[in-house]
Amino acid sequence: MAAKEKVILAYSGGLDTSIIIPWLKENFDYEVIAVCGDVGQGKETEGLEEKALKTGASKLYIEDLREEYVTDFIWPTLKAGAVYEGKYLLGTSHARPCIAKRIVEIAEKEGATAICHGCTGKGNDQVRFELTIKALAPHLKIIAPWRMWDIKSREEEIEYAEARGIPVPVTKEDNYSMDRNIWHLSHEGMDLENPANEPQLDKILKLMVSPEKAPDKATYVEIEFEKGVPVAIDGKRYDSAVELLTRANELAAANGVGIDDIVENRLVGMKSRGVYETPGGTLLYAAHKELEYLCLDRQTLHYKLNVANQFADLVYDGLWYTPLREALSAFVDSTQETVTGKVRMKLYKGSCTPAGTTSPYSLYDEEIATFSEDEVYDQKDADGFINLFGLPLYVRAMMRKKNGEKLI
Repeated sequence: MAAKEKVILAYSGGLDTSIIIPWLKENFDYEVIAVCGDVGQGKETEGLEEKALKTGASKLYIEDLREEYVTDFIWPTLKAGAVYEGKYLLGTSHARPCIAKRIVEIAEKEGATAICHGCTGKGNDQVRFELTIKALAPHLKIIAPWRMWDIKSREEEIEYAEARGIPVPVTKEDNYSMDRNIWHLSHEGMDLENPANEPQLDKILKLMVSPEKAPDKATYVEIEFEKGVPVAIDGKRYDSAVELLTRANELAAANGVGIDDIVENRLVGMKSRGVYETPGGTLLYAAHKELEYLCLDRQTLHYKLNVANQFADLVYDGLWYTPLREALSAFVDSTQETVTGKVRMKLYKGSCTPAGTTSPYSLYDEEIATFSEDEVYDQKDADGFINLFGLPLYVRAMMRKKNGEKLI
């Protein structure tokens, strides 16, 4: 008997992938190999092997990708200052190419002919997974059950699972769609689908406290960066990026820092509403920005703001493995050569504000900037500067006046 072809399933053990294994077995003559990429889901990976095997997988890989995820995906995005539509810190977006890369590697190792994912046809993740697969293994077939089966809702998924005795981590009454990793936790669905509804933070928050329940006393945190990468917190250096981010998460979460309620424009053309918990990320982004204010010249800083928006769009759209993203990262790395120093941040009931920044590469010169008497800056020089800078305005105004136009 010929060996069955193998399909690699991106497996989380959540509602979608819990039912995909039996669905694949019922509809395709494949050997199903499940792969869980651990990017910091925590206890969500516990018991997955037993569950995957019981539902029909021949084996399960649980791959610890946390250090790679933080170092190779989060830090480059942080250095770029990339924020999608001004609010979203891209927690799901840059996790997907990291996971998909390892899935492709295992598919090659196992000699698989296809990769399957549980992303819905309405979401962004289907694009992120599939573009990574196309970039790294264009010969592999892609199976997307949500674009094939007759199931239309999460309620029907739950019924499908119950009919087959498959335990799932949600119920019909409490089935927020959540995605968790070391960087963030997202919440979508249920009452959040109506943007008029205020999020029930005490009900949905998993990583952190609400601002109202944060301590009444401010917490001060010092973040040290080297070339744009955080390396120490409160004087303690971390060899592990995961350990540093974990500590940043703890400090910010305890102070209610890092909650964003977003109505975002999905790549597939619709708006969606979600609540994101990104405690450590919010702290590190804010600190990094303050250090750049001190260390980058005006032209570079302003141009980098444009790059940040483009970078965010690329990451959001699943275009990590593209020449443009790589080129932008090279530019960003160049700008970060002098982004070294220490930033003190004040955390208080959801707010995260600067409380002092120092750097050996600071471009701030107190002797020049001072309002007191100085011997460096000759204020008379401003006359010629303003005359030349305003010359186009002067010439245009004289032309308009010559032609009889009213200037005011």
